[in-house]
Amino acid sequence: MLSRLSSRSFIEGLVLPAVGIVIFLLVWQFSANRIDTSLGQFPGPVQVWEQIQNLGTEHARERDKEAAFYQRQDERNAKKLAKDPDATIKIRQYTGKPTFIDQIVTSLVTVAAGFIIANMIAIPLGIVCGLSASMYKAMNPIIQIFKPVSPLAWLPLVTMVVSATYVAEDPMLEKSFLNSAITVALCCLWPTLINTTVGVASIDKDLVNVSRVMALSPMVHVRKIVVPAAIPMIFTGLRLSLATGWMVLIAAEMLAQNPGLGKFVWDEFQNGSSNSLGRIMVAVLAIGLIGFLLDRLMLTLQKKVSWDKNAVLR
Repeated sequence: MLSRLSSRSFIEGLVLPAVGIVIFLLVWQFSANRIDTSLGQFPGPVQVWEQIQNLGTEHARERDKEAAFYQRQDERNAKKLAKDPDATIKIRQYTGKPTFIDQIVTSLVTVAAGFIIANMIAIPLGIVCGLSASMYKAMNPIIQIFKPVSPLAWLPLVTMVVSATYVAEDPMLEKSFLNSAITVALCCLWPTLINTTVGVASIDKDLVNVSRVMALSPMVHVRKIVVPAAIPMIFTGLRLSLATGWMVLIAAEMLAQNPGLGKFVWDEFQNGSSNSLGRIMVAVLAIGLIGFLLDRLMLTLQKKVSWDKNAVLR
């Protein structure tokens, strides 16, 4: 019996996904061989793998240049201090071209910042809207109006507001980072807000009655009853929010030319070299893979904090 279950789980967990991937790669290669564009033939899996290797090599080369730059700077400053201990030395940051991996890191940091900002507002507000029907009725028109607004509509407004209000001689954060993070926050606010509101409003009445009988204070009621009961819906909102934020970020970076994966895709499109399509395809796969991993991360986190360890999560 155990061996049967193990065999079935092996087939469902590994064999079937592997078969699906192999079929996808064959269809992809077959189709790519028949598509010619102005930049050459559409890249198949083999060409994309070559570009993955090239991008890895470029990243290693750029890191070597960076290490050599800091070594030269340190040696120069050491000589200067050896001649004059009171001399003023200059420490400059390396300003080489960001590599594909650097752009991935930039996009991840930006989406994390936007996601955190959005949910610091959405979760408390969703709890209040779920507990208070009056508050929900007051907020609902605003939610319904702004929820469908595209990030491309928000971006020019955010850019102008940040340019007008964030003025500093030595800014701690780049304006491009703020533009992207705030745009992401504005777009991934709504899924968490709506799901948290629904989750809190749908709490079992028996749990609410228990709280009343025990005369729990409002804060203890929220902490002990409301949040644990609404966790599944809150996490559904967080997962949707993170997926939305990731998609929005790539579009925002492409449109505003802010650093990140979106800019990498746009730069390669503008570059128009014979390798550009292959590099864009690498970025497309990376965007999809990272989106999948972010969702798995949220699912793992939900399993950790959920009170119902036997719940089936997908």
